[in-house]
Amino acid sequence: MAQGTEQMLVGAGRRDEALVSGMPWRSRGHGLLAAVAVAFTLAQLLLVRPSMGLGWDEVVYVSQVAGDAPAAFFSAPRARGVPLLVWPIASWSSSTTLLRVYLAVLSGLALYLALRAWRHLFPARVLAGAGAFFATLWVTLFYGPQAMPNLWVAFGALLCVGCFLRARADRLDEWALRGVLAGAVLMAWMRPTDAVWVTLPLLVLAAVARHWRLGAALAAGLVAGGVQWVIEAYVSYGGLRERLNEASRIQGDLGWNLAVDDQLRSLAGTILCRPCDVATPHPAVSAWWFVLPPLAAYALAVAVRAGRTTRTLVPLACATTAAFPYLFLIGYAAPRFLLPAYALLAIPVADALWNLVTAPNGRWRPAAATVVGLGLAGHLTAQYVVLDRTVERTTASRLAWARSAAELHTLGVRPPCLLTGHEAIPVAYYAGCGSGAMHGHNVTTTRAELLRTARRLPVGTLTVPGRKPPRHARDWELHRLDGLDVRIAPAPVTGGPA
Repeated sequence: MAQGTEQMLVGAGRRDEALVSGMPWRSRGHGLLAAVAVAFTLAQLLLVRPSMGLGWDEVVYVSQVAGDAPAAFFSAPRARGVPLLVWPIASWSSSTTLLRVYLAVLSGLALYLALRAWRHLFPARVLAGAGAFFATLWVTLFYGPQAMPNLWVAFGALLCVGCFLRARADRLDEWALRGVLAGAVLMAWMRPTDAVWVTLPLLVLAAVARHWRLGAALAAGLVAGGVQWVIEAYVSYGGLRERLNEASRIQGDLGWNLAVDDQLRSLAGTILCRPCDVATPHPAVSAWWFVLPPLAAYALAVAVRAGRTTRTLVPLACATTAAFPYLFLIGYAAPRFLLPAYALLAIPVADALWNLVTAPNGRWRPAAATVVGLGLAGHLTAQYVVLDRTVERTTASRLAWARSAAELHTLGVRPPCLLTGHEAIPVAYYAGCGSGAMHGHNVTTTRAELLRTARRLPVGTLTVPGRKPPRHARDWELHRLDGLDVRIAPAPVTGGPA
C-alpha cells in the first residue's frame, strides 16, 4: 500500500509532499538540490576567475546598459535578455568582478529553482545527480558567471519542461502553469529562436492532447518574451523576415550543415570554432559525449518498463529539437550552443545511472557502482583540465585587450574616441571608446563618416600585425600594441572656427 501511494504521488505530480526513501521531500530533496546549487556557485568563484575580463559577446551585451562606454553594435541574432539580466549591476558599476559574483550567485539560484520544478516527477537523488552532472560540465561552469544567453536558455528549458509535465499530470497545479509561462518567457528573452526549438515538442503535445490552457500558457510565454525582439525587427531591420534573414546571413546562411564533428572538436575548450579546423579532442575529453545517447536510450527503456514514459520521453524530445539546429543547420560550432540540450538530457541520464547502480529493491550493485564511479571520476578530471586550460587561455586574451586599451590611452586615444578594424569591439570597450565597422557583419559607418569623425575625435584603426591597413589609414601614424597594430588619425584640430 505504501509503495502504491508513493507511485501515485510521484506519477500524478500533486502538490502534496511525496515521501522518498522514507523522508519528506521538504527535508531531504530541498537540501540535496540546495547543496548542488551552492556547490555550483562556489565552483564558479573558485575555478573561473571572477576578475576575468569581458569577452567579445559580453562586451556587446554589457555595453547596452553600461555607462562607461558607448553601446556596441547589436546584430540581428542577438536578443535583449542578457542586457536586462546584467542591468542591476552594469548600470551603475564597471567592476567585472562584481558582475561575475552576481552572475555566479544568480546562476546557482536558477539551477536550484529549475531542478525543483521537477519535484514529484523524479526522486530527489535523481534530480541532485542531474544537477551535479550538468553543473560540473566545463562549459556550464565556464559560462555560469558570464554575461551570455545560452545557459539561461538552459535554465528556462528545465523550468518550462518540468512544469509542463507537472501541469499536464495535474490540471489544478497553478504553480506549474506559472512555471511554464516563466520558463518560456526566460528562454524567449534570451534567444527567441532557441525558445521555439526547445518548446516545439511541448506545443505539439499540448495540441494533440488538447491541453488548451497549458498550450496557451506556453504560447503566451513565448510571445511575452519575444515581443520586444519582434518589435525591434520592424523598427530596426524592416520586418521579422528581414531580421531572420539577416541573422541567418551573419551565422553563415543557415541550411543543411553537418556540424556534429565541429561540436565534437569544440569540446576541448574552443569557445568559438569558426572555422572549426582544430584537432579532434582526446578520447578522455570527449567520451562523455558518446556515452550520452546510449544512457538516454536506457533511461527511456527503464521509463517504459516502469510505466512513466512521458516524463522521460518529453525532455529527451525537447533536448533533441534544441540541439538539432546547432548540429545540422549551422556551419560552425560553440560548445555553449548545446547547453539547453545538456540540461534536459541530464535528468534522464541521471535516472539511468541510478538504475544501473541500484537494484529494484534499492540495494547497491557493487560492480556497476564501481564502474560508474570510476567513469565519473575520470569524467570530472577531464572536465577540470579542460576548464582550467580554457580559463587560462581566455584570461590571457582579455588581459591583452586591456593592455592594448591602456597603451591607446598613453597614445592620446581617450574617450570620446572611435576604434575600427580587427577586434575593435572589445578593445574599444576596454578603452572607453566607441567602435565602428565599414565592412562585415557589424557595419555602422562609412569611410566618409569615419574621416569626418577623425576631424573631431581621436580615431584609430586596428589590424593584425603586418597586415596592410585600409586605404584611408595607410598614412596614419603606426604603433605596436599587444598583438595588434594601430594606426591613429592625425590629432583633431581644436580651437578653430566651427
